[in-house]
Amino acid sequence: MAFWDNLFPGRAAHFDSGSAASNAIDLTKRRPTVSLTQQGAATGNLRVNLSWRMRTSDIEGRSRQSGRLLRNPAQLFKPEVVQAHTQGMVNVDLDLGCLYELKDGSKGVVQPLGGFFGDLNAAPYVKLSGDDRFGGSSGETIFVNLDHRDEIKRLLFFAYIYDQTPAFDRTHAKVTLYPSNGPRIEIELDERAPQARSCAVFSMENVKGELTVRREVRFVYGFQAELDRLYGWGLQWGRGYKTKA
Repeated sequence: MAFWDNLFPGRAAHFDSGSAASNAIDLTKRRPTVSLTQQGAATGNLRVNLSWRMRTSDIEGRSRQSGRLLRNPAQLFKPEVVQAHTQGMVNVDLDLGCLYELKDGSKGVVQPLGGFFGDLNAAPYVKLSGDDRFGGSSGETIFVNLDHRDEIKRLLFFAYIYDQTPAFDRTHAKVTLYPSNGPRIEIELDERAPQARSCAVFSMENVKGELTVRREVRFVYGFQAELDRLYGWGLQWGRGYKTKA
């Protein structure tokens, strides 16, 4: 690699990528798309995982707060506004969902809210593995059966905060795609949107037999209905609730 390639890494590779050891493609504003077909990854089960953790500044803030607790023990009983994915109790419930449209015109959603978990071996060929409400280490995962890619027109993966605390700006979230073949694809939800409650993370479209993933990372202040209007899905939405765990 030439010296100038180190100064301008975009000239050396088509995608922003991690180290050779990480074997990952990072989708960014500068390089927002990747073709699964060209990567040889358009078959088998695609695993899409959402994970999150507290930003370093918030964790450091807790360390500094420990000294104040010694001086003012009453602060011990004041609840934290935001907890994190791997930091004990979790007050932010991030959910992963997917809007789908098939080639036959059928449309719908796969998400924990309402118990729409989908199906992997029948339409819509998209299935949520479960609802992680308490910040387990595995996060939330949706599988897509790409062996039925010819029946899929487009998908839109999104994340939303179920509870009352909009905290995307403090909760560092990442969505990772694990194709059946080739490198994983990572999308950081790294833009600050303090009051946002939902985020369109990435879309996948089947155009003339080619499956393309596009980074979206568009934060909105509403929920699924607002994402629907933004991307023209045309579904009817009503208020939904989760059953108590």
